[in-house]
Amino acid sequence: MTTGLPARPAPLVLAAPSGTGKTTIAHALVEGSVDFVFSISVTTRPARKGERDGVDYEFVGRETFLRLAEGGELVEWAEVHGNLYGTRRRVVEEARDRGKHPVLDIDVQGARQIKERIPEAVLVFVFPPSGEVLRSRLTRRGTEDPAEVRRRLQTAHREMEEVVRFDYIVVNETLESAVARVREIVTSEGHRVSRMLGLEGEVARIRDDIERILADA
Repeated sequence: MTTGLPARPAPLVLAAPSGTGKTTIAHALVEGSVDFVFSISVTTRPARKGERDGVDYEFVGRETFLRLAEGGELVEWAEVHGNLYGTRRRVVEEARDRGKHPVLDIDVQGARQIKERIPEAVLVFVFPPSGEVLRSRLTRRGTEDPAEVRRRLQTAHREMEEVVRFDYIVVNETLESAVARVREIVTSEGHRVSRMLGLEGEVARIRDDIERILADA
């Protein structure tokens, strides 16, 4: 009797307007399960207070970043608010080779590239409960001045149009509920026929069982 077939791990992409909480969700997923690995993005953005190189991001200069992009070492990259962000191809591949879901915390431009290059990736768009909540979260961070908050809200206005390109939507009202919903999505995706490993052999086994039952009847 089978207890369930293993599934091929797929990259989990979390994208959302800045301030929606996708990074917090991503870290909560990784900290709460050995099945997820956080994909550390490469960026030219200066580190914020409390951020650590190699933990939160891989901080590099613009020349280094462009060299990585031109060398095909980034599976996706984009410029956001004047800074470059990207994902190293080897980070995604190494996680999948270990049977883990790489969790990508990226913007909508990067999500679009991932879907084009890794069609089996699961794209989740994280919604803010409202525009007012989004503004409050951006302001509460205390890392951007009013002009920067306004610019991020303008970007969010544009990014919301991209939701039709995603597979799922999760509204981040509370961290616990958002994380639970993302876990449910990954669990459901693991039951897709296209992701199951050893399915052909399992089908053959059940059919052989049925043939023996019929032969003995």
